Amino acid sequence: MEENNDKKPLRKLEELGEFGLIDYLTRDLVILNDTTVKGVGDDAAVLKTPRGHFQLASSDMMVENVHFDLTYFPLKHLGYKLAVINFSDIYAMNGYARQLLVDIAVSNRFTLEALEEFYTGLKIAAQRYGVDIVGGDTVSSQKGMILAGTALGHVKKDRVVYRSGARAHDLLVVTGDLGAAYAGLLVLLREKETFLANPRHQPDLTPYAYVVERQLKPEARKDVIEWLEQNDVIPTCMIDISDGLSSEVIHLTEASGKGAVIYEEKIPIARETAAVMEEFRIHPLTAALNGGEDYELLFGISQKDYEKIKDVPGFHIIGHFTEDPGAYLVTKANQQIELKAQGWNAFLERRRNPEKSEGNNDTNSKDEHKD
Repeated sequence: MEENNDKKPLRKLEELGEFGLIDYLTRDLVILNDTTVKGVGDDAAVLKTPRGHFQLASSDMMVENVHFDLTYFPLKHLGYKLAVINFSDIYAMNGYARQLLVDIAVSNRFTLEALEEFYTGLKIAAQRYGVDIVGGDTVSSQKGMILAGTALGHVKKDRVVYRSGARAHDLLVVTGDLGAAYAGLLVLLREKETFLANPRHQPDLTPYAYVVERQLKPEARKDVIEWLEQNDVIPTCMIDISDGLSSEVIHLTEASGKGAVIYEEKIPIARETAAVMEEFRIHPLTAALNGGEDYELLFGISQKDYEKIKDVPGFHIIGHFTEDPGAYLVTKANQQIELKAQGWNAFLERRRNPEKSEGNNDTNSKDEHKD
């Protein structure tokens, strides 16, 4: 039997069976929300909806060797990330995530201890964001690991925000900084190639800690939703940045029937990200526009709220919406370039070969690429 570093025998999943595994992984879950009437342990979770609220639900899947590579992705981080990317979709509606369902399909190469690591990451994220894990499904797979999360939440009826609410002259705001997750992915893929060539290689990722963490352990912006509520600001439209800034700006303009202009000099890129992109000889703006997986929030606000947000740390006004359709970037050289949706396309598996992606064009490139 396979053994771990402590010489303790690892347990095969077949020893527990499906129901024993579920009982084992969920044995210490604690209910955090009064909207959760019944969590794990029955045929369905039982939830109640607060009066005056809309229920929100969103799902995300992650597939081994498409969305993640276990060569460099710790299972605890994977569980954390699965939870967070689902919470992020709820926050993008200006709501709060309250419950999470998790579906897991695994092959028999995984041990109980491996899944326990994954579930530990889930539980850490759930505790941090105040979300109850209320159920899911566990099945066998012949294709490695397949994961799905479904986040449930709620939003006050008068505060729900859609992608489609942008108005001409609304300001376009982004939180945090962009491109770090993509920079982290480049570093991890490079280290993987080095390891495959020399299995004795021990990478030192300390100089890349910030960007690697943004890839392996992203955070959702619940704090932004709390700030907006506390300061009585309701965005006119909103989306989370999972596929890159270009794609998300286009989503907002198309849903709203408006156009947008963003400015290169206003786009926030961390110095750590810029340093990594310089190392890979890729323009840092490429990471911000096309990298994705930053899970920051992009939203429009009315100009009347400008004074409220203009000095808020971590809020960046990067442009505005226009009456005329189309989404454009104004470069530092004052050139206007049409934005293209060059973010990741799962069916092209571009994220597995980022250096070859058409998303790595120079910022002045006009090559088209269908998303």
